[in-house]
Amino acid sequence: MTDKPALKLKRIQEMSVKGKRVLVRVDYNVPMKAAKIEDNARIRETLKTLEHLISEGAKVVLIAHLGRPKGKVEPKYSLKPVAAELAKLLKKPVAFAEDCVGPVAEKAVAALKPGDVLLLENLRFHAEEEANDPAFAAALAKNGDLFIQDAFGALHRAHASTAGVTRHLSGAIGFLVQRELEFLDRVIGNPQRPFLAIIGGAKVSDKLAVLDKLLERVDGLLIGGAMAYTFLAAQGINIGKSLLEKDQIDAAKAIIEKAYNKKVECLLPADHLVVREIKPDAETSVTQAMAIPSDMIGVDVGPHTIEFFTEHISKAQTIFWNGPMGIFEMPAFAHGSQAVAKAMAAATAKGATTIVGGGDSLSVLAKTGLASKMSHCSTGGGAS
Repeated sequence: MTDKPALKLKRIQEMSVKGKRVLVRVDYNVPMKAAKIEDNARIRETLKTLEHLISEGAKVVLIAHLGRPKGKVEPKYSLKPVAAELAKLLKKPVAFAEDCVGPVAEKAVAALKPGDVLLLENLRFHAEEEANDPAFAAALAKNGDLFIQDAFGALHRAHASTAGVTRHLSGAIGFLVQRELEFLDRVIGNPQRPFLAIIGGAKVSDKLAVLDKLLERVDGLLIGGAMAYTFLAAQGINIGKSLLEKDQIDAAKAIIEKAYNKKVECLLPADHLVVREIKPDAETSVTQAMAIPSDMIGVDVGPHTIEFFTEHISKAQTIFWNGPMGIFEMPAFAHGSQAVAKAMAAATAKGATTIVGGGDSLSVLAKTGLASKMSHCSTGGGAS
């Protein structure tokens, strides 16, 4: 196969797909519990692209990842339940292959007729996916004649299924990615001000690119979630036994310095909800200041932080939220994330443009029933 240049942003509607094997990268990283899908939003978001391909007579081959199986087969991360859910939504059979490359996948692809849909097993069962291994990318590309990128949440990742495969197949972007890019370009390219970003989640390393990009555009930045502890530690503040990314302290310092130089107001939690042990029924207490006692673990932002984060949200005209404020999966530690969701819903009602990106933030909205109160829910995760 020839080594073609990386994907240009051609659109799916500009491609002739009849009778072709169309490899589609989708984002089916859905929340699951005991092989049951808790929220099928990411699957529903892809239906327009899939229905277009089916009606045009393509042989549709879907590739996706689920969770973080770390390069080995873990049955709990199988995409098989996703195939069943997709079949329900499409109201037609969806075939499933128990591998994404090699003879198993190739045999399943060869059996497809125009208008058929096949979902291949979790890409991340192979370590080569996240390593963007050229041979693995070539093996994936063997399953298609054309490539469609419709996984907005994976756009920013240099993996075999997003970057590597485009060296082998000419491709285009699907309807979901088009919609996301158009919206973000319209809003973030020319935002109503003040423009506020709220960034949370566990790791600074996951959000570095997003933070760096946002500092070019926002007027204010609120940082919560476990990543805030690395930012606090970078300023010499004690964070007790809270999650710390030691190797990201310099990066956190650089972000704070860039915010200062760009005159972006950068706010960190002023108090914290803390526990001695992370468990659902743990006894909680609230710190009186930014510092966390040495025997304690931060699990959510505190009431004072919720108050001033809410106040900042109420004054903004464009608000972008990516990442929870605490361990929201446990109800006792979800107050900060719920407060942000409620404040954003109130801001939307008053005419602000609100954008929520990232699987965890979308899960908070699903649990609070506030998704419909936002201007735009982006499937983009860190890519937003």
